[in-house]
Parts: sequence; structure tokens; C-alpha cells
Amino acid sequence: MKNRQRGTLIGLAVGDALGGAVEFCRPGRFPPVTGYRDGGPHRLNAGEWTDDTSLALALADSIATVGWNLNDQARRYVEWWKKGNYSVNGQCFDIGFTTREALSNFLDTKDASRSGDRSERASGNGSIMRLAPIPIRYHHLFPNDIESLARFAEESSLTTHASEQCISACRYMALVLTGLIHGKDRDEVLSPTWEPLARLKKIKPLHPLIQKVADGSFRNKQPPEIRGSGWVVQSLEAALWAFHDAATFEEAVLRAVNLGEDADTTGAVCGQLAGAHWGESGIAESLRAGLARRDMIEKALEGIVG
Repeated sequence: MKNRQRGTLIGLAVGDALGGAVEFCRPGRFPPVTGYRDGGPHRLNAGEWTDDTSLALALADSIATVGWNLNDQARRYVEWWKKGNYSVNGQCFDIGFTTREALSNFLDTKDASRSGDRSERASGNGSIMRLAPIPIRYHHLFPNDIESLARFAEESSLTTHASEQCISACRYMALVLTGLIHGKDRDEVLSPTWEPLARLKKIKPLHPLIQKVADGSFRNKQPPEIRGSGWVVQSLEAALWAFHDAATFEEAVLRAVNLGEDADTTGAVCGQLAGAHWGESGIAESLRAGLARRDMIEKALEGIVG
């Protein structure tokens, strides 16, 4: 269990770091990623990660320090934005427009439950990319209290991404990740007929576009239909496409980041899934050893793994 819990967060960071150097690149217009490389839009060193991991670390720190508190989560996101806390290099160098607007709203209202944009046009992937601490910390809620697990996942999105698409994606992904952390078979948790998924939908239906993904749309497409874009629906679909039949962690995350576009986040989302499935021990030693600031990731894990 701990191997898979640890793998979920480490996998997020590995996928993020692999994709950071080709973020915003058009698919097929760059040498395929086979390992960490430097450069990219943020001029990072090889193995350095971006906002996906930073926000996951902030979320983990909040949960470990004060328990479940949306305002505290938002305050820590602001500390990352304004001060560079939780950043690999002490600076906020990569923040999405939707996240920036939501955090600005939070500074004005002091109410994180209402700071995120609820409109469908604001359906970016910024809340699924940081989700890992929730299934890691609250894995014990599976399978008997899926309602609470889903509520935590949903609320975690409200701080920055409050559209129904984003909320549904978080609910679905948290359930899948928790099932994987419990050692459930990959084909089982990705099946549209998985019994816990039926219970999740009975509590509250998924958004129709997320429901299509849960029904297996990722199985029936190939690039360019599969896109690693910043839209939460396509981002989740792309990560599941890369993960669902991969033979290894490395194969899954490299498939994800080589889609280009929002490569760091596609890698981070896929890395969570693959890390939860194969565990930390299933992540190649070269990828673990080359990951920057492992001390920050270990500190976060200490607070949420149990």
C-alpha cells in the first residue's frame, strides 16, 4: 500500500518533469522524449518540475498540517504564486490564467469555496494535475465511504477550477487512483461497469463529457484525436489513453508527454495513475534518482502517507 501511495506522488513529479521541456510544443515537432532533458519554455534543468508538482506539494502540506481546510489550501497556493514557496527553484514561473484569476478572487473574498470560476469555459486541467494527495491521504475511505472521498476531490477543485467538468474529473480520477492504490486490477478500475463507479454516479452523476471518458473513449482513439491539451476532458482522456494498456510506468508517461502541447500536465496526470498502479518500485531508478528536489517530495510524503 505505501509503495503505491508513494508512487502516486512521485509519479506525478516524474511525469511533470519529463514533460516540462516540451510544454507548448506541437506533437511530432520535437525529438521524442526518452528521459529528462533541460530547456523548454521555462529553461529548467533536467529533472526539474513545474506548477503541477508545486501545487500538489502545497495541497499535501495543507492536509498534513491543518487537515481539510479549503482556505488554507488556497493560502498555500497564493504563497507559491507570490513567494515561490513549494517551487523547485524558489520562483513561480508557470501559473495558468484560471488559477491566477481564482487566487486573485480568493485574496479579495477570503472564501476559497467560491474563488474558482464555475463557467464551462474555465475547464482547464489545473485541479486534476495536483490531485494525488487526496487519494494518498484518504485512501482508507475506499470502498466504504466513496461519498466522502468524492466530496474531498470535488471541494479541492473549487479553489481554482469550479466548473462541473473539472469537479467531475476530480471525482472520477480520485476514485480510480484510490482503487489503484488499494491494488485493484487496472482493467477493473477503468471498466465502465466497475461497481464503485456505479456508486459514485448514484451519489451524483458525472458531467456528460467526463462520463464519456469513464465509458472508455480513450480506448477508441489515437492521436491526433487524442490530445494532451489544457482542457480537462482531453487532458484526462489523454492520460488514460497513455496509461490503460502500457506495459511499464515509463512507457505510460513517455506516451503522455510525447503528445506535446500541455505535456507537463498530461505527464503529471498519467504519472499519478501509473505510479498508483506500479508503485514507487515500478518507477525506473534513473527517473527517481534524476528527479530534482526529492527532499521536498519526501517531506510531503511524510505528512500524508500512512
